[in-house]
Amino acid sequence: MTAGVQALAERVRSRTVRVSDSIRATLDTITRHDKGLNAVTRVLSTRALQSAAAQDAFLEAGGTPGPLAGVPFGVKDLFDLEGITTTAGSAALANTPPATQDALAITRLIRAGAIPVATLNMDEFAYGFVTENAHYGRTANPHDTARLAGGSSGGSAASVAAGLLPFSLGSDTNGSIRVPASLCGVWGLRPTYGRLPLDGVYPFAASLDTIGPFARSAADLHLVFAALATDTPQTAPPTESHTGTLRVARLGGWFAKNLDPDLEQGITRLMEHCGTRQVINLPEVERARAAAFLITAAEGGNLHLPRLRNNAQAYDPATRDRLLAGALLPAGPVIQAHRFRSWFREAIHGIFRDYDILIAPATPGPAPLHANPILTLDGRPVPARANLGLFTQPISLAGVPVLSAPLPCQSRHTNTPTPDMPLGIQLIAAPGQEERLLSLGIKLEKAGLLGRPAAQWP
Repeated sequence: MTAGVQALAERVRSRTVRVSDSIRATLDTITRHDKGLNAVTRVLSTRALQSAAAQDAFLEAGGTPGPLAGVPFGVKDLFDLEGITTTAGSAALANTPPATQDALAITRLIRAGAIPVATLNMDEFAYGFVTENAHYGRTANPHDTARLAGGSSGGSAASVAAGLLPFSLGSDTNGSIRVPASLCGVWGLRPTYGRLPLDGVYPFAASLDTIGPFARSAADLHLVFAALATDTPQTAPPTESHTGTLRVARLGGWFAKNLDPDLEQGITRLMEHCGTRQVINLPEVERARAAAFLITAAEGGNLHLPRLRNNAQAYDPATRDRLLAGALLPAGPVIQAHRFRSWFREAIHGIFRDYDILIAPATPGPAPLHANPILTLDGRPVPARANLGLFTQPISLAGVPVLSAPLPCQSRHTNTPTPDMPLGIQLIAAPGQEERLLSLGIKLEKAGLLGRPAAQWP
């Protein structure tokens, strides 16, 4: 298993480990242990080793190491990497020209000292919540390979959860970071809409798309976000001075139904720790979820329509049909969805005049089985791939930052067949308050209320 972000960077800075040796070890770990996981689509061995050698030479010459010095990472396969074709998980892009430069987010991480070593599996064109890819195969959950990893950034979450990589990059339109982070038991951040650059990232629905990192601890996630959020790398890890006395409330109604009993207990413990019983019921949540569906389908469908007209057979049929359906949506309902989004966004932003943090579940419970991908909602079985975003999709409309955090390992109830599978929550804050969220995550992890160990993989 690879070391965490902070631990590895500190070893490199202290010169107790050479970057080249660390990168070789990571590449070897991926080669030996990804076969049963299928999180990785390409290994960037030549580039990674050349970057490691250059960094070793720089450090040996007395250069100042960056905050992510020598830390390997992987990227969801929709980020541009110079010299490589960006496939976005689809054979439809296999013959497009290679990228001429790295995505800006990757450039920022490299400036901080990090080294990209792999591209990671995803749902085709980021349209899904399960990472079952017709071209690259299914990514398994490292806690139980018979279960879903979640998506669409499933490879990003699973590779970190399994200890193949210290951190990774994913994207989140309607929950594609938060859902797999929850199901795989890692930390993930959907930043404020527009906070991180999308230059060189293949789009899905431009008015909702965000990018963000995964890591195994809140402190590691904090350090990576600090590098992503600026063109000038920080020389020291972020502090925990952004919390103070926080006004915390739980989202009720829609967000309090159909919860796994251990998930409910975990949220209750967080509320007790924060000294509050305050519950907020957001207005029109079901309509918000429907609006997110409509906007995503329409924008995604129209983005792909020219290629679908000429090369529809290159798409996974399930993805193709959803994109075509979105492209055929009449303008009226889509316009109404955008108008509703403006109203809903203002409603949520208004809540942050009285509260600093909102707590909600990330998914209703643990990862469903691959062979029986079903959730039970209101007493009836429904398809998991269409409903794993039940609690993430409405929040996406508001454009606010959301931290997906794993609950600690717990003894499961005897009537559930999912012993010790991860459960996750969302911590939600006002726009621009990522530092507050991450600092709170660090404190709650230290208090034993959030966080869990990596999967025992393989």
